[in-house]
This record gives sequence, C-alpha cells and structure tokens, in this order.
Amino acid sequence: MIKKRNWGCVLYPESLPDNWLDILQLKGLPFAVSPLHDKDIDDEVSKTTKKPHYHVILCFPGPTTEKVVNNIVVKELGQPIAIPLESVGGYYRYFTHKDNPDKYQYDCEEIKLYNGFDVTDVLNNFEVFKIMKEIQRFILDNCILEYSDLMDF
Repeated sequence: MIKKRNWGCVLYPESLPDNWLDILQLKGLPFAVSPLHDKDIDDEVSKTTKKPHYHVILCFPGPTTEKVVNNIVVKELGQPIAIPLESVGGYYRYFTHKDNPDKYQYDCEEIKLYNGFDVTDVLNNFEVFKIMKEIQRFILDNCILEYSDLMDF
C-alpha cells in the first residue's frame, strides 16, 4: 500500500462535475491547478493535440493512502487515478512545461492555488537546504559548540 503526503492527478474538463473546484475546496486540502493544457501535442507527425486537461497537486497533512486519494479523484470527480509525487516542485514546474522547452509553454500566472497551497514551500526547499549547508559549514569552520554562540553571530 502506497502512502504519500503529496499526490498529482490529471483532470479532464469534459468529464468533470460542474462543481469540481467546490468539491476539492471543501476537502480543506491545499491544492494547485495548472493552466488548462489545451495545446499539448499528442502526435508530432499529424500535430494532433491531446484532450484538454488540468494537472493538479493535492497536499495532505500526513501520509495518505492511494485508496483515500482515489476516493476523491476517481469516485467523486470521475477522473483517472492519482499518482504519488516524488517531487512536488518538479510537478509544479511541469504545470507550465518550464523544464520542457520543446513543449508548449503555459503561463505561470494562470496557475491557481487553493486552501493555502504555498508555492514557496514547494519551490524553495533547495534554497533552504543550501542555506542549512552554509550554516553547517560556518559552525564547523568556527568550531561553534553551543547554540547560543551561533545565535551571537
């Protein structure tokens, strides 16, 4: 059984209930919705486009099973199963194809955030890690043994 805090899913507007945003908002979960992907190419030769769809990130307060997640995504919204996310930041960047220059580039201003979804929590993890490594290097370089000594700096 898979348990993760963060899940991604693809939602197709043609089969979503009219109140799909209300359904998700009433769950109280922080979530983000991509711009409508209506320009993705399905076949490079014929240049046919994929069915319009949204990408969504659902953030749970603790590890949550795929059964719980798919009760929402599949049963309530009538969509394909959700996938566990290894990198929320990576999936968030995929909302606009930021790291895929060969794909259509969607406008990041069209990303919608709900229920307190904080993009800085998602995208700044690397920066926080980098700063923590700098602090650790400073502690070692200056032979700091006490927290209070660190705070004095």
